Amino acid sequence: MPFRRAVRVLVTAALTVWASVVPTSRMAAAAEAPTGNSAVVFAYDRFGEDQNPSLSIRLDQFESHLDELTDGDYEVLPLPRILEALRTGKPLPDRAVAITIDEASRSAYTEAWPRLKAAGLPFTLFVATDAVDRGSPAHMTWSEIRQMAAAGVTIGGLGGSTQSLVPRTAAEVAAELRRMSDRFQAELGQRPTILAYPQGEYSLAVRKVVAEQGFVAAFGQQSGVLHPQADPFGLPRFLMNETYGSVDRFQLAANALPLPVSDLTPDDPLLTVNPPPLGFTISDSVGDSSKLACFAAGQGRTALERISDDRVEVRIKDAFPPGRARVNCTLPAPDGRWRWLGVQFLIPE
Repeated sequence: MPFRRAVRVLVTAALTVWASVVPTSRMAAAAEAPTGNSAVVFAYDRFGEDQNPSLSIRLDQFESHLDELTDGDYEVLPLPRILEALRTGKPLPDRAVAITIDEASRSAYTEAWPRLKAAGLPFTLFVATDAVDRGSPAHMTWSEIRQMAAAGVTIGGLGGSTQSLVPRTAAEVAAELRRMSDRFQAELGQRPTILAYPQGEYSLAVRKVVAEQGFVAAFGQQSGVLHPQADPFGLPRFLMNETYGSVDRFQLAANALPLPVSDLTPDDPLLTVNPPPLGFTISDSVGDSSKLACFAAGQGRTALERISDDRVEVRIKDAFPPGRARVNCTLPAPDGRWRWLGVQFLIPE
């Protein structure tokens, strides 16, 4: 598999056009998503910190992922290249993959980066600036981040703190993003144009502020596959940690295809009705969707009601507890692959 040097800086003007033409809420996710124009993005946080299994992945697991990517039929690409291809309609190779790492932890520098360099795989590092500024021993230094950027690692933003932006006012969200961006400019000589939402959480209100602050793409932590009509400010990633980091799950995700839908309701991840009345219209490009199955966190497989041939409503039986909750919908695809749609909800106290 050829090594592609990571591109650190997005072509902001071009990607801004993509962001401006995609509808501004989850209601208008994708009508068409050909299999040759999609990509899977993986999200990691910490490495070999086995005392934190919800955040960290074991080193043997991570190495098995890298072996799968280098030995298998995948093309690992810099994230900016994938985003630009989705915007412009340029074809992506089948099984295009991007690797992302959140938080700039010390173990990402000492454990993940050497292994990624040895494998010749590009990746994106999302940096939360406050911990770096404090000199936290659990995180990288600015000098180390500059070293990675100089080596071709794409550097994106993760906010100032790692705390969720959702409970804050629009002014507070904007202030934190500006503070983070100013620190990037001072330390790296550039402002971030790609964001990972802290804790993967966002609402329509947060999404609006992020778009207004000049970002061109933002990622959550809901499962799913990138495709051209996906909301650029609500992009999915497959989260990898010790609990969900088996090589079997990694292979399943790496081979996933998009499940493009439109008119997704509710359009705001921050719930006002619980359980949510989840519904969506499946794109004609999918073909036969009779084997669609959806699974709600803590509840297992849910009942589905067909409102029409392509309109589906997911009957979630019980209210979700406060916090984060996810619904994953899958559909068998040719060659043993699966189409995948993940939806994340935030449930207030």
